[in-house]
Amino acid sequence: MKFDAQELAARQTDLTARWHQVTPAASGEGFVRLLEENHLRNFALWHEEDIARRDDLGFEAVYRAKRNIDRYNQERNNFAEEMDKAVVAALAPPESGCPRNSETPGMMIDRLSILALKEFHMHEETVRSEATAAHREKCGEKLARIRRQRADLTGCLADLLADVVAQRRTFSAYFQFKMYNDPALNPQLYRHAAKSGPA
Repeated sequence: MKFDAQELAARQTDLTARWHQVTPAASGEGFVRLLEENHLRNFALWHEEDIARRDDLGFEAVYRAKRNIDRYNQERNNFAEEMDKAVVAALAPPESGCPRNSETPGMMIDRLSILALKEFHMHEETVRSEATAAHREKCGEKLARIRRQRADLTGCLADLLADVVAQRRTFSAYFQFKMYNDPALNPQLYRHAAKSGPA
């Protein structure tokens, strides 16, 4: 399996623009499908976060947004881990004998996904007609930094993948978990369940 960092980042850019025009849905196959599912959760997260910050919708809307945020965030992490599993299966990174990268490819692709969303929405601010010229100019400066950060991270991902293939560098996929989503690990959930359970 070939992993091209530039193509993966470009896919996120294209999906971000398209999903603002049509109902978002993942449609790729193989590794691309995992990337799209991860990006879809970040896309949904972005817009739920916006809703959660409104103070005119009432408690119920904010509560639902928060619940959606928790679910999308868990799913986003799950798909980042699935991408790592696919990379490990395809590239077989060395167990030892070379420097270990602190981030996995899945983590980096997830960060690129968020940056793709930041880039899209910051660009919107640079062309928002009702905004002041000062606002648009300031957002233009931020947009330039986002694009530079995204280009740098894409290059870092490309370098990591090339180094793993060449056995010059490796990474460890630890497969994290969200403790607050697990009823067995969140004290607020398991203590409440114990109090409200059968006497």
